[in-house]
Amino acid sequence: MKEVGKGMGTPLRLYNTRTRQKEPLQTREAGVVHLYVCGLTPYDSMHVGHARTFVVFDVLRRYLEHKGWQVVHVQNWTDIDDKIIRRAHELGVSAREVAERFIAEASEDCQSLGLLRPHLMPRVTEHIPDIIRAIQTLLDKGFAYARGGDVYFDVSRYESEFHDYGLLSGQTRDELIAGARVEPDEHKDDPMDFALWKSAKPDEPFWESPWGAGRPGWHMECSVMSLKYLGAPFDLHGGANDLVFPHHENEIAQSQALTGIKPIVTHWMHSGVVTVGGEKMSKSLGNFVTLRDALKRHGKNALRLLFLSTHYRSPLDYTEERVEGAKASLGRIRMALETIRNRLALPTGEATDAAQKRTEQLWEVVREGTRLFYEAMDDDLNTAEAIGYLFRMVGAALVTGVTVKEMPSASEKEALLALRERLMSLLGVLGFDLADLEAPQRLDDALSENLLQLLVEVRHQLRQRKLFDLADFIRSRLGDFGITLEDTPQGTRWRRS
Repeated sequence: MKEVGKGMGTPLRLYNTRTRQKEPLQTREAGVVHLYVCGLTPYDSMHVGHARTFVVFDVLRRYLEHKGWQVVHVQNWTDIDDKIIRRAHELGVSAREVAERFIAEASEDCQSLGLLRPHLMPRVTEHIPDIIRAIQTLLDKGFAYARGGDVYFDVSRYESEFHDYGLLSGQTRDELIAGARVEPDEHKDDPMDFALWKSAKPDEPFWESPWGAGRPGWHMECSVMSLKYLGAPFDLHGGANDLVFPHHENEIAQSQALTGIKPIVTHWMHSGVVTVGGEKMSKSLGNFVTLRDALKRHGKNALRLLFLSTHYRSPLDYTEERVEGAKASLGRIRMALETIRNRLALPTGEATDAAQKRTEQLWEVVREGTRLFYEAMDDDLNTAEAIGYLFRMVGAALVTGVTVKEMPSASEKEALLALRERLMSLLGVLGFDLADLEAPQRLDDALSENLLQLLVEVRHQLRQRKLFDLADFIRSRLGDFGITLEDTPQGTRWRRS
């Protein structure tokens, strides 16, 4: 096994849900990380809770690839499920039409969010023969039993051999029983047993099987598809924290019973849930914000900054105020980049003692910011801390651009250029849209922007004529409208408050 990051800087340590501790991520194959992420059940629009999870694993993949690793990224579509069937009945269309509609919508939204596309995105309905073969294998091995057209996984039989059911979620048998789902028409031998195959009900999609017409249970799909495309054991399995039980617990049991390999996954990684007012964001609760609406209102960079400013394992409470705060922070990044551009465009000044001191300070910020960024990322993908170090670089650029009156020396320009390049590089590692960050700020329409520029010019003329009370009045009133003016050696700039 090869530690991720060895030979490429500090090894990346991630919290392993299975062992409840941070561990160096280990891989079956040197230089390659096999990653499976549980995808969407496409029965409604994708919401920002889904988006947060996918951004976490998007950043993990980007960071691994940045460090020189190849990532094989698989993410499924659960395109047949009770929720899809219920939605199809509500809309008066087929389950397939529902799934296709929301797969197409979610694919567009993921692209708009700037997510890397997984290398493989298998669908349950494309793998029914594989699932049937896997269920038959479990029956042949004695880990499952058929009952009236249904097939159930025998948890007690599994536990007698593997002794680890409940390890991932850390629950006792009584807690597992309390959390088990028991449908009125199920005929299980034990409440903890779960369905591998469900017999068809009237007006439901079905496939023929040795046990009669039906469809797969929820958990079986991920076992089959992850093993088919990544092999056993594979390196890293991810998903949201609410999937730990029963989905991932049952997935482990199925996969280990199928293969005889334990542990079937070396490392389990789970992201925290997104809440609204302290309650989990959920379609069933009706308190969700669709990703499409959030992107339209706030843009992909603001959402990404919001998600990454909280550690991935912690819950995140989504509020409009927090998103607006992220947008304001993005404004500081844009202002810093503009400040550097403007200062680099100035004539080169003398290499004074003050210029030399500024240069040394800028290089120190670049070196320390970079070192601390990587330390934070290698410590359980701590993007919140890493972003804090990036804002130290942002602050250094703003202080230099706003407070320094003299022209930059050649060495200072070199340091500023390095600061800009490093800041952009590390923002790129986190998946931010760099072109958007470098684009000049715009108001909602050209007329508004022209009028604002006119007010800035009028204020400049008033200041030159020493009519400071009128100049201050313009600045104050613009502040009331959410526009902040900043006077710098390179001229007056505006930003949204």
